[in-house]
Amino acid sequence: MKKNFKGHLIVLSAPSGTGKTSVIRRLLKTHPNMIHSVSCTTRPKRTGEVEGGDYHFIDRDTFIKKIDKGEFAEWAEVHNRFYGTPRAPLEKALEEGKDVILDLDVQGGMKVKGLFGDKAITIFLLPPSVEELERRLSTRGTDSAEERQIRLENARHELAMKDAYDYQILNKDLEQACLEIEKILASH
Repeated sequence: MKKNFKGHLIVLSAPSGTGKTSVIRRLLKTHPNMIHSVSCTTRPKRTGEVEGGDYHFIDRDTFIKKIDKGEFAEWAEVHNRFYGTPRAPLEKALEEGKDVILDLDVQGGMKVKGLFGDKAITIFLLPPSVEELERRLSTRGTDSAEERQIRLENARHELAMKDAYDYQILNKDLEQACLEIEKILASH
């Protein structure tokens, strides 16, 4: 990516259940110039999720057509579903000087890092332990037992990729994790 963007691109990756959504919500409240890039997904909408706010929920055929047209900055198949970051709104926001935070799995995080290079600030959010991650996934009640097992298997792969990120933050305490991310953002 050769463009000179005015805004910062922040990539936040972590296994499901680590607290990415909570961290992002907190950062958006404290950074009025920051926006959350809304990804597309082929997974079903969960109770309480909002179309265009949480995700753009599209069917598999539409997603594949968007891949073929090059409309994603990155995309991946995760947990047997497709997820992707629309390229046009991402680039527009960065050109306008907005800071954009992306909530991506490790596949997407590495694709964005490869595409944007040092323009991307990559942060890996770590769970306190695998046992705590299992507990969080179980108590949030959004996934079937089979889906939780897939997420836990993927978590082991994702944790092995943590060293590929610029920064690693332990999310044992939400407030402390957000303070550490604030320090990283201030240094850029």
